[in-house]
Amino acid sequence: MAYLRSQNARGCHILIKPLCIDHYLLADDIDRQTLLRHHCFPSGQWKPARMIVETSPENFQVWVHSSRALSLEEKRMWLERMRSDPAAHPKNRWGRCPGFRNTKEKHRSPTGRFPLARLIWIDWDSQADIPLLVPESKPSLLSHPSRRGSVCHPADPCRYHFKKDNESTTDFAYALSLARRGFSDDQIRQRILSERTDWSNHKGEKESKTTSIAPSVVSNR
Repeated sequence: MAYLRSQNARGCHILIKPLCIDHYLLADDIDRQTLLRHHCFPSGQWKPARMIVETSPENFQVWVHSSRALSLEEKRMWLERMRSDPAAHPKNRWGRCPGFRNTKEKHRSPTGRFPLARLIWIDWDSQADIPLLVPESKPSLLSHPSRRGSVCHPADPCRYHFKKDNESTTDFAYALSLARRGFSDDQIRQRILSERTDWSNHKGEKESKTTSIAPSVVSNR
């Protein structure tokens, strides 16, 4: 630690990545609003299976402990949804180590000091059940338009497959599909709770008393 601190004081970046978990996803360059929307319950408690680091004032990195392996393409889609840094390649990512200073020149204060990376929350014992994302196939310009009709969805769909004009209509279509597949009411509720990302129409006092679904991108056990 003494050696690392001395190197950090000389301007070196001290970075880490987990060795104790098999699968993980790192979301980088997240602001506080996005952090609270995707990684915090309405009660104010942080969601499990995460390590949250404030790398500079009001800027965060979030490590998510996944219960399964994610392909690079799927990681890219999730990072896009979570509004992570689009330039950050998701393969073998390293993150900033809490307890050391972020020595990027843009963060230097007028007094010459750099901000300290702070550990906000950690829970590696839990695992996040990250829904499977399937890339959308783009129609060929040479293909004929298909007839309108029922849409086929995978046996275990996610809310993303039922995107409609508004969030409530999407919830209803997704719930109907899950009910047809034999999911219980509680399972349906938990899925919507974990997969819906836009809660702007539930900010009123009346809605907050009647709505118990929490904003999330990643679901948890």
